[in-house]
Amino acid sequence: MKELEDRIIKDGTVKSGGVLKVDSFLNHQMDVALFQDMAKQWHEDFADAHINKVLTIEASGIGIAAAVAAEFGVPAVFAKKSQSINLDGSVYTTPIKSFTHGRTYDVIVSKRYLGPDDHVLIIDDFLANGAAMRGLLKICAEAGATVEGIGIAVEKGFQPGGRDLRADGYTVDSLAIVESMDPETGEITFRH
Repeated sequence: MKELEDRIIKDGTVKSGGVLKVDSFLNHQMDVALFQDMAKQWHEDFADAHINKVLTIEASGIGIAAAVAAEFGVPAVFAKKSQSINLDGSVYTTPIKSFTHGRTYDVIVSKRYLGPDDHVLIIDDFLANGAAMRGLLKICAEAGATVEGIGIAVEKGFQPGGRDLRADGYTVDSLAIVESMDPETGEITFRH
């Protein structure tokens, strides 16, 4: 998606350690108009799928998933990274190691909001090694839900997450795939 790629070039910052900082528009301060355009693109790309639920993980995916759910006219569900007193009843849970935070979280989804009648589009802001996505896929499998596809805002194509998910037969629709980035020059190259 050229609009997203252009925004990454304009406002993104390449950091050492394979980090692309896009917090001015994607995952701290949110450009909601951009999210709506991204949602329209995924709605077009998954037009033939029978999606009745959008699933993401807190926190950075929530804003994007909400825009996508609104575009599809379906609910958005997010996997929580901690148990709370508001989360009662039976839950699905799985550990996920975060690339960004370098720690493992037990993520939780209530069984009331995900089940065998659900056809799910999983949405997230980034895909690197795919650990978060594998956790969400595991939760969908435990729920008996059908995963119709995976929508990613920014995929790091130089890391194995997207390649491995596609090899396993998942439809991964990344709106921007970063092929390489150089922290010294700030140069970002996209896959087309």
